[in-house]
Amino acid sequence: MSGNMNLTLKVWRQKNTKTNGELVDYKVNEISPDMSFLEMFDVLNEKLITEGKDPIAFDHDCREGICGMCSMHINGRPHGPLQGVTTCQLHMRSFKDGDTIVVEPWRAQAFPVIKDLAVNRSAFDRIIAAGGYVSINTGNAQDANNLPISKDNADEAFAAAACIGCGACVAACKNASAMLFVSAKVSQLSLLPQGQPEKQSRVINMVAQMDAEGFGSCTNTGACEAECPKGISLSNIARMNREFIGAELGSEKY
Repeated sequence: MSGNMNLTLKVWRQKNTKTNGELVDYKVNEISPDMSFLEMFDVLNEKLITEGKDPIAFDHDCREGICGMCSMHINGRPHGPLQGVTTCQLHMRSFKDGDTIVVEPWRAQAFPVIKDLAVNRSAFDRIIAAGGYVSINTGNAQDANNLPISKDNADEAFAAAACIGCGACVAACKNASAMLFVSAKVSQLSLLPQGQPEKQSRVINMVAQMDAEGFGSCTNTGACEAECPKGISLSNIARMNREFIGAELGSEKY
């Protein structure tokens, strides 16, 4: 017995942003449990191309859980049934022979479907461009000991910087809120000395851009943190809210 699996896939097919889409059934056979989810899609696409059919469009790049491109909503969960992994890190051994797997794109007004499972996440890029950077000229690199940073702040900044911008937080949120993503990008700079000069303008501009992109409001249900493949903490949202209120009041004591 080979141990390979035969599966039914229900995949969202949509020609472009302006057309309606639908779930289409596909059969994939002899799938090795050691394949990644994306490799299984490669096998399906090879089959479709051989049959003269349009392959399924989906995003991918590094396939190492680093780039955040592999945005698939699998059986109702961003990146699938496991916690702490991206779709490219999900293996077919997480499913059983005979399973039916439903695969959809991220569902958010701010992430319009480009084609099939690929969505336009340039809204995240515009949020970063609004303030997620340090614009001062720092000159030559300093010795590490010349710029003391507390270990707690360094650890929290590093944890926030682990966000890969995949959009799973938006896809998991009932309101399609981008608060976890934005707060991570705000926190990774505001916790460090290099980010202090623009601390107030940064949070105001990035939140304003987030709202302009059409993302929903945060209701603190915690689905974003639960589904984030990098475990970004809700504490970043609390920090960003404090910084935003302080910046709006024009006070540095918050």
